[in-house]
Amino acid sequence: MEKYYIGLDGGSTYLKAAMIKDKRVIDTLVRNTGIDNNGTAERLVAELCERNRVKREQVGYIMATGYSRKVLEVADDDISEITAHAYGVRLTAPSDYRPGMIIDIGGQDSKIIYLDEHYKVKNFSMNDKCAAGTGKFMEVIAQILETTIDQVGPLSLDASQPCDINSTCVVFAQSEVISLIARKYDRRDILAGMHQSMARRIVKMMKKNEKRGDILMTGGGALNIGLRKAFEEELMEDVFVAQHPQFNGAIGAALIASIRGN
Repeated sequence: MEKYYIGLDGGSTYLKAAMIKDKRVIDTLVRNTGIDNNGTAERLVAELCERNRVKREQVGYIMATGYSRKVLEVADDDISEITAHAYGVRLTAPSDYRPGMIIDIGGQDSKIIYLDEHYKVKNFSMNDKCAAGTGKFMEVIAQILETTIDQVGPLSLDASQPCDINSTCVVFAQSEVISLIARKYDRRDILAGMHQSMARRIVKMMKKNEKRGDILMTGGGALNIGLRKAFEEELMEDVFVAQHPQFNGAIGAALIASIRGN
């Protein structure tokens, strides 16, 4: 009987799931976590099976990762986010690409993960104490500027003179942006300044002596072309985006599940 493996990445707001078979990504799904994490996880597993005509008994192993991984009873085991992301890039990195560093921009935190030549974790840095430098920061600023999260990147590319946004706290940055609006600054320049501020903040977290190889972005923030450009300008080198970037943790968990389940 053919075996499929599922990874669940339980965030504070969204729960993501990935199904793999023979080390290939078959399908991915995301849902609002809601108040019942475990119920949402059960429904995601059922939906993945139904969409792909997979019987439940064909699922060989389910691995959980992320913020709520310990409460997902549908999973057979759980693994840390750092380990899951390191495994995920084995399937999501562009072909002929050897990432030495992952920049993961999530909704509530941002992480930098350093890998050796075998994709094993050497070290990591994490910002989980403040929303600045995270997807939540982008959502707050997008709302103030009356646009959507998927438009902030493209809009920022049309900036002519990016604004200076110096605050490292979301609350103060929010006030700073409101002040810029009152002074009639173009929102494209404000958004470009926001991306530059985020890139500067995250680059400061980097352990320069740990970096080897290419840089890969994961997480929902990797879908923001303006943020990617800001990182490239700050680091003065190319930054690549993983396939299925917002599902990288779930894909890594599924890959670990396939190893555990064999």
